[in-house]
Amino acid sequence: MHIGMIGGIGPAATEFYYRNLVKAHQLSGNGSKLELTICHAQASDLIHNIQAGAVDEQVRIFEVFANRLRAAGADVMAVTSIAGHFCISELEKVSPIPIINALSGLESVLAESDYRKVGVLGNKVVMETRLFDSFQNIEIVVPPEKSLDDVHKAYMSIAVSGAVTEEQRRTIFQAGRKMCEEQGAQTVVLAGTDLFVAFDGQDCGFNYTDSALVHIDAIHRASLRE
Repeated sequence: MHIGMIGGIGPAATEFYYRNLVKAHQLSGNGSKLELTICHAQASDLIHNIQAGAVDEQVRIFEVFANRLRAAGADVMAVTSIAGHFCISELEKVSPIPIINALSGLESVLAESDYRKVGVLGNKVVMETRLFDSFQNIEIVVPPEKSLDDVHKAYMSIAVSGAVTEEQRRTIFQAGRKMCEEQGAQTVVLAGTDLFVAFDGQDCGFNYTDSALVHIDAIHRASLRE
């Protein structure tokens, strides 16, 4: 199956998706070829529309790319940004091809692990609007106000630059540990695709679930279907 991806939001996240999809395909060992087309969206547009709550404007932008991906032969598509899913329900209504929704796959993985309370790390809008509140039988917790602002600032800097400082990593890790130790979170969802930059190869001191890897697995499985 030909996979279409809307990338660029941000570039480091797109590279993460691409690299891990290629790796998963190579490890599958079934001899099939990965068919993949990526369209580049502007991270600045997404950030502006998330902050402004401009759902319709972002849907219009994504719809253009969805049509472009269909024209390129894509059978299904994915948005390579968890934050970009703030308008996913509305996008699904107008997309010319089916969307591999990161949220539905994540909910299934959390439920299978019997997690009843999970923390969330990501940008401020994702945490404040509780993008995952639609999850059934799963309680969502977020960092308290001051820590939430600090995590947001650190994450947005990482998303734009594709790099992390030790101070930013410390801010994010402390927030995650506190959600587990003080708020009872059984795992912390990395709800910002670019957070892998901070976590890769590091011992953060708490259990976490990388939503991007869950999404990538769903995309990979779709790519293997006829």
